Amino acid sequence: MGRDLDKERFTEAEFVRFGERLDEQLGVLRELLDTPGFGQGPTTIGAELELFLIDEHGRPLPRNSETRDRLDDPRVVLELGRFNLEVNLTPMSLAGEPFERLGAEIQETLAKVDETVEGGGALPIGILPTLSTEDFTPGAMSDQKRYRAMSRGLRRLRLEPFLVKIDELELSVEDVILEAANTSWQVHVRTPPERFARLFNAAQLAIGPVLAACGNSPFFLGRRLWEETRIALMEEAADDRDVQRPERRDGRVTFGSDWVREGAYELFERYVRDYEPVVPDLSADADPREVPELRLHQGTIWQWNRPVYDPADGGHLRIELRALPAGPSCADMAANTAFLLGLTLSQAERDLTGYRFAEAYQNFYRAAMHGLDAKLSWPGLDGEHEAADLVLRLLPEARAALLAAGVTPYDVDRALDVIAQRTRLRRTGAAWQRETLERLGGDTERLVRRYRELALTGLPVHLWP
Repeated sequence: MGRDLDKERFTEAEFVRFGERLDEQLGVLRELLDTPGFGQGPTTIGAELELFLIDEHGRPLPRNSETRDRLDDPRVVLELGRFNLEVNLTPMSLAGEPFERLGAEIQETLAKVDETVEGGGALPIGILPTLSTEDFTPGAMSDQKRYRAMSRGLRRLRLEPFLVKIDELELSVEDVILEAANTSWQVHVRTPPERFARLFNAAQLAIGPVLAACGNSPFFLGRRLWEETRIALMEEAADDRDVQRPERRDGRVTFGSDWVREGAYELFERYVRDYEPVVPDLSADADPREVPELRLHQGTIWQWNRPVYDPADGGHLRIELRALPAGPSCADMAANTAFLLGLTLSQAERDLTGYRFAEAYQNFYRAAMHGLDAKLSWPGLDGEHEAADLVLRLLPEARAALLAAGVTPYDVDRALDVIAQRTRLRRTGAAWQRETLERLGGDTERLVRRYRELALTGLPVHLWP
């Protein structure tokens, strides 16, 4: 869904033809993945940073199109809400000092966007605390056909309003605009096909304790909810299941329901089998190896960890790790990336299919709800453990895996020390927001302005006053 479309309305015949092409392109993808030597190459990483634009008071500022045009930077694209932008960072090798380079590019682009916003600035935060129901009108959606087409496609499937229930919060909305309340830090890692299943399963396991140490979305619409409220909000705000679809276990935003047994193909096949198309844009004269319809369809299913097929340079596979929140600072996001990638690489060395998938599933949602106070399980350890203790216990494993992947000791230790200090002090972005809001007497506008000042310094959140 990264490109705009030529139109936003589609006929039933186009939906039928699109479905036929999905079946055809699954076969093409299978042949590609089975080709000897396909997708081989060095391990590279990339990332996408979603940002909020705010006015001088700290309220959402709907000027993403004007800001993007003034920036004239191909890395910066529009997001769903008019108060959101996305920055696509430069792919780089995992070997060397990737986290220092990643942090530097985050800082550079964040400062650049912030300076360009007329009448305000930009900040990376999971959910903006100053959002109100008035910010989610139909006019809040970015003026792009792809977003209007996606909204129509989901409403074609779900005749009922979208229902959001998170603790005491209950909302009913007519389209997917609530997704604009969430901004994420999405990490990509390249993998050869034969290693995909182990790496993907490892990411499913690793994200629980990592997310517990990264919470940055405690507020929505004036309510204190989960440490990572964004997880629940994203799942419910785009759930196309209604009374007509009780048979499907997972929504379009999902953790998943089982380990991958064979490889990436089984996930792509499941996406075609279980999910109806929402944007049936038919390509013309495309190279069959680009499987454009299959890639477009896959881009409308937002599993927290999901496969990506990229046809560039002969084609390769990536795993997109989508569960981390944006922010608080460049140092925090680089550190979160290091911990997630290191723990994923370390767990890929074991066969996880004998470990109950339900345990990994439960870890993920407990971490989103309770952060470092969550009770988590782990393969090889008896019983449940407080997330903060488990994180500190797992950091050496993440360190060893990153060193084995060629990351320099300096870069590994600098990044993972941020996680260690944040965990020992229990000073996540969510904790800082809660404590600061209390000190400010509940003034969310002052909270956001102070957050922006500190985020722009680049200091990790555990050092924020």
